[in-house]
Amino acid sequence: MKGWLALALGLLAVVVGAVWTLQGLGHLTGSVMTDERVWAIVGPLVALAGLALIWYGLRTRKRG
Repeated sequence: MKGWLALALGLLAVVVGAVWTLQGLGHLTGSVMTDERVWAIVGPLVALAGLALIWYGLRTRKRG
């Protein structure tokens, strides 16, 4: 996986994870995910995976 692709996917995962977390906690309304505890758990996990992808992408870009 090229560095720029990992960075883009990582950034997307962080944003999506943050939105899911806020919906799960009930801070963003208007969705079937609002106030559903599972999204308050899954969201941070997705955001952490995104941060790992960003780290990998930055590390790959520095090498090549």
